[in-house]
Amino acid sequence: MRKYFITGLLILVPLAITAWVLNLVISTMDQSLLIVPERWQPRTLIGFDIPGLGTILTIAIVFLTGLLTNNLVGNYVVRLWERLLHRIPVVSSLYGSVKQVSDTLFSSSGNAFRKAVLLPYPHANSYTIGFLTGVPGGDVQNHLSGDYVSVYVPTTPNPTSGFFLMMERSRIVELDMSVDAALKYIVSMGVVAPETPAKRAGSTPAPAPAPNELTNLDRE
Repeated sequence: MRKYFITGLLILVPLAITAWVLNLVISTMDQSLLIVPERWQPRTLIGFDIPGLGTILTIAIVFLTGLLTNNLVGNYVVRLWERLLHRIPVVSSLYGSVKQVSDTLFSSSGNAFRKAVLLPYPHANSYTIGFLTGVPGGDVQNHLSGDYVSVYVPTTPNPTSGFFLMMERSRIVELDMSVDAALKYIVSMGVVAPETPAKRAGSTPAPAPAPNELTNLDRE
């Protein structure tokens, strides 16, 4: 009896969670119907709502926005709009920060979240998976001696929160693992392990950090 119950859970729980996430995403994207005049909304025309219609509208808006801004006139309008937003005190800093992050994350030429790495955290004798996000900049790099990289360490099972670390490049190991596989590994709390790639000829395991390389966090 217990065996059949567990088998049922293994089948239904992933389906239920997938359906819940899809419902949440579709319900959120359906809110785009609010910009449509009430007389043109499905509830007015046919008497009931059509789930997913707002999702199609959202995708169409995103596609058309990208299409229009890729020409000279659209690009000029976007620059005028951004110039206007930069004149508003609070909106300027918020919009500028969000746009800079989104440009870095979604740009095809960017390196953020393009590589999964293995690093010692939260102390020298335990390891976790993180993602390269770049290199330290601004005045920070003037106070760091050596080759440092910026790493985002997500929490489990919610990878949208985490920790931002700046570590010596020699202390991290770049993994032969896609970002998607690494995220699945993190979200599943290590249950869904990615396939082990074939060991490269002549490759040797990365050495563990020496005790004198411990960070301030290690010594706490």
